[in-house]
Amino acid sequence: MRIERTDPITGHTIMDLEGHPFVLEGMGPNALKIYFDDEVSKKAYLDIMIEYPGKDFTVNLDNPSPMGGEGREH
Repeated sequence: MRIERTDPITGHTIMDLEGHPFVLEGMGPNALKIYFDDEVSKKAYLDIMIEYPGKDFTVNLDNPSPMGGEGREH
C-alpha cells in the first residue's frame, strides 16, 4: 500500500498521521491511503465528481470541424 501524507485539498503535509481522517483508493499492493487535515477537507475530496470515460458515453468527444487544413479549399 502506498501512503500519501499531503492533503490533496489543502496541500499541507501531515507529519503525525494519528487521528487524521483518510480514504483508501484501490485495493491490494497498489492501494493508496490518502490522509487529510480534517473531515472538511476529506469531504471536499469525496465530493469531487469522477469521470469514467470508458463507461460514460453521454458525452461525444468527436470534433466535426476540419483541423489543420483538412477539407478546406484554398
